[in-house]
Amino acid sequence: MTIGAGFTVGPGYAVYEGPSWDSGFHRHAAFQITVAVEGHAAILDEAATHHRAEALLVPPMVRHRMLTTAKLRVLYVEPHCAYADRLRRRCGPGVTAAPDLRVLGEDEIRSAGTGPSERLDPRLFAALEVLADGPVAVPELAARVGVSPQRLRGLARDQLGMPLARWRVWHQLRRTAEAVRAGRSLAEAATAGGFADQAHLTRWMRETMGLTPAAVLPLLRPSAADGGVHRDRSGDR
Repeated sequence: MTIGAGFTVGPGYAVYEGPSWDSGFHRHAAFQITVAVEGHAAILDEAATHHRAEALLVPPMVRHRMLTTAKLRVLYVEPHCAYADRLRRRCGPGVTAAPDLRVLGEDEIRSAGTGPSERLDPRLFAALEVLADGPVAVPELAARVGVSPQRLRGLARDQLGMPLARWRVWHQLRRTAEAVRAGRSLAEAATAGGFADQAHLTRWMRETMGLTPAAVLPLLRPSAADGGVHRDRSGDR
C-alpha cells in the first residue's frame, strides 16, 4: 500500500524515500536500513559516534539520531518477518556500515520473503498475532500460547530483541498510519491505532521515530492542507 509520494507500507515492512531531516534520538522496533541516494547517509549513535556510509544498518531498539541528508531511502523491516533473518546474520549490536545494501529496494524485501521468520519460536509468533488484535496482559497471552509468562518474556527479549509491549506500540503506529491514509483525522487515527489520545500518540512517535505527527502527516496524506496539519499540532506540545 503506497502512502503518499515516496512512502510505502507493506506486510512487515515500510519504505520512505525523500529528504531527511535531523531527528531526535529514538529507537524503533524494526531493523532500519538507511541508504543515501546520493553521497553518504549519516547517523549519530547514543555514544555520540558519527556513522557515515552509503548504507547503514540499525538493529531494533538501538538508540540513534538521523542527521540531515539531501535524499535517502529508508527501509524498515519488522523483526518477526523472514527478511529480518538475513539482517540478523550480518548486523552488529549497534549501527553498522552496509555498503552492499545500497541498492536494496522494496521489491527485493517483498520478494525475499515477508512471511514469518524462521528464527522465531512458533509460540512467540502466535503471541504476536494475538497482540495485533489488541492489548492482552502477558499472563493471559502466555496462557493462550501455552508457555509461562517468564518464558514468553524471555522469547521476546532473545528473539525479537525487545519487550512485547514495544512491539505492540510499533504495530499501533502502523494502524494509525493506515487510518490517516484512509482519510481520518489525526485524533481519530490515534484512537483507531489504540492510543489513548493524540498526545499519547505524539509521545510514542517521538520515542520510536524521533518525529512528531505534525512532521509525518504530510508524508502520510500529502494532499492535506496546511491548515489540517496545524489543527493537529495541539497534541504535539
